[in-house]
Amino acid sequence: MSSTGPGDRSYGGGDRGDRGGRGGDRPARAPLAPPRLPKGALRMVALGGIGEIGRNMTVYEYDGRLLIVDCGVLFPEDAQPGVDLILPDLRLVENRVDDIDAVVITHGHEDHIGALPWLLRLRKDLPVIGARFSLALIAAKCREHHITPKLEVVKEGERRSVGAWDLEFFAVNHSIPDALAVAIRTPAGTVLHTGDIKLDQLPLDGRLTDLGGFARLGEEGVDLFCVDSTNAEVPGFVAPERDIGPVLDSFIAKARQRVIVASFASHVHRVQQMLDAAEAHHRKVAFVGRSMVRNMQIAQELGLLTVPDGLVRSLDKVLELPPEQVLLISTGSQGEPLSALSRMSRGEHRQVNLIQGDTVILASSMIPGNETSVFTVINELARVGVTVVHQGVAKVHVSGHASAGELLFMYNAVKPKNVIPVHGEWRHLRAQAKLAVLTGVPSDRVILAPDGTVVDLIDGRARISGHIPVGMVYVDGNAVGDVGETTLSDRLVLGEGGFISITVAIDSHTGRAVGAPTIAGRGFSDDPNALDAVVPIVEAELARSEADGITDPHRIAQSVRRVVGRWVGDVYRRRPMIVPTVLAV
Repeated sequence: MSSTGPGDRSYGGGDRGDRGGRGGDRPARAPLAPPRLPKGALRMVALGGIGEIGRNMTVYEYDGRLLIVDCGVLFPEDAQPGVDLILPDLRLVENRVDDIDAVVITHGHEDHIGALPWLLRLRKDLPVIGARFSLALIAAKCREHHITPKLEVVKEGERRSVGAWDLEFFAVNHSIPDALAVAIRTPAGTVLHTGDIKLDQLPLDGRLTDLGGFARLGEEGVDLFCVDSTNAEVPGFVAPERDIGPVLDSFIAKARQRVIVASFASHVHRVQQMLDAAEAHHRKVAFVGRSMVRNMQIAQELGLLTVPDGLVRSLDKVLELPPEQVLLISTGSQGEPLSALSRMSRGEHRQVNLIQGDTVILASSMIPGNETSVFTVINELARVGVTVVHQGVAKVHVSGHASAGELLFMYNAVKPKNVIPVHGEWRHLRAQAKLAVLTGVPSDRVILAPDGTVVDLIDGRARISGHIPVGMVYVDGNAVGDVGETTLSDRLVLGEGGFISITVAIDSHTGRAVGAPTIAGRGFSDDPNALDAVVPIVEAELARSEADGITDPHRIAQSVRRVVGRWVGDVYRRRPMIVPTVLAV
């Protein structure tokens, strides 16, 4: 949103709603709009990622300048048919792009970098700061959008000043290499923004989460702790990633035909364990899926993935080998309809035709909202006779997010004065709030601030100061923002109940029908006579409108829709889309 002048850089706008809260209490009703940001205060507002899994983007403001942490996408659910991606609502920054000092990227997952091209379209020279693997993935993504981003590489232990922002980066362990947490120091106070994090004590790359650095920062003083909440309701500790290797190895060793392992295309450490198992059991490997091929090539070039000579070949070459010598590492662990594994399950893949006796391993968890798609793929594979191994039957996945036990360690190291749980749905945020209070954070300093809630840090105290409107921005094909809730609602109605069209011609002077109405249905019934009874109902309604002297086509169309809808509901108990067209002649 635009500011009101050089001295007034506070956010404007807002709408009422239960969108903010504190501690374990019911969310408080946020004020209509935040006031001007007081001089010397720090402001934070999330444009995505709080109250949902995905679309992570947080905007910080100090002294009229902005710093953005992450800029990700959310993947659509079944209730959003036709949508490809969901972006953060950029209205807050679109007229203030010159006020942005930088975008800090915590790691390279799509829910943290996927929306960057749309932000960079607003200002192509916007500095993007992150670790080398994250920036390599961003560069590849931006090439697809014909954008050349301004990338600045940082690494853990580095401290950098960007305008008024004093940034320090800490190594954190996650399910992707080079993940970082960032400490944001300002005269108003210090924020520790963890990004996605866990405390794997036996990481495959030896890169531990810098809990010692967190403790040092805690001694210095952390005024606001923004911490990953995804696994806050899960007790205990996440198992080490290296525990997955022997399990994968055992299934690959037992397989007598081809093995296809589906994983996230960014999970380099998981892929490394697959490569190790393939080499041990004399199988050759092919990467399947555009993102998997691209990401593993980047990881290998950066020295993050070790590939023995001759192990990885093209898909065509690997498929020429006997089945017992083949291992395919594929995308599609979330059941994405166009992914390699989904096309294999439907028998639509151009090169891979699965047969009975093949083995498919889903080495990932299910992102909330994807359960139906994943189980659809599993059932299709089972129908063919493929052996399917997934998290529900074997330990082929460990989470990349800290469980409650690990989070307690972090709280005790950081000793934050104020806490905002981030990255999670409401049940995760509530669980995170309880953990904060257990470790001694006062309940009125644990703030549940979902997307659009404005939080100000003033004199060491964080408080909700207002709310800005934050909506869903849908990407559908090449179009952005032209699909809204009304269109999605119409699509759902069409998908569930079908479509009935009614065309009527009336005399423009008298309102009298000049011919019989035409009725057509699509997706409503296979019975060709199902809508025969609609014609006399429409004719009776037209006669009533004529008797009442109604000649307005819109009013007549509304009355036709109403009577036909009532009939369909009474007779069929269905709710199709009913579209009457009244032509005045």
